[in-house]
Amino acid sequence: MNAPLPTSSQKVKDFAATLGLEIQVRAMPQSTRTAEEAAAACACDVSQIVKSLVFQGAVSGAPYLLLVSGKNRVDQDGVAHGIGEKLSRPDARTVRDWTGFAIGGIPPFGHDRPIRTFIDPDLLVHDVVWAAAGTPHAVFSVDPKALARAVEATTLAMA
Repeated sequence: MNAPLPTSSQKVKDFAATLGLEIQVRAMPQSTRTAEEAAAACACDVSQIVKSLVFQGAVSGAPYLLLVSGKNRVDQDGVAHGIGEKLSRPDARTVRDWTGFAIGGIPPFGHDRPIRTFIDPDLLVHDVVWAAAGTPHAVFSVDPKALARAVEATTLAMA
């Protein structure tokens, strides 16, 4: 018998269903906090890992969620230009207040408040990508195009 999912992972699974995404959350014995750790745990290329990174608009104060390929580092100035305002990185407490999840386990949906979302086109070239499922030890796989549609993400070059 499978152990019950942690509450935060069950929240992700339940929210996925409301978006029309059927996912299977996998609890991992090892950490999936970083893209490299997640790729090793999922036996996939690091480019297939979805990094869910939260930024804050410098003028508006609005949160922005960037779904970034694990192989890429965010070009913050380029992304800011695409969004239309300079960006800063909020502290961990602010991220948790906005999303309901701790850094290292932030999923691409199911947050405590709506967050405008952008997706890296480098994720969309894959048939399957892997994302955090609410904890640094839980992940799920999903078709990145279905994910982008479900969260109404705008495609924006990240690197």
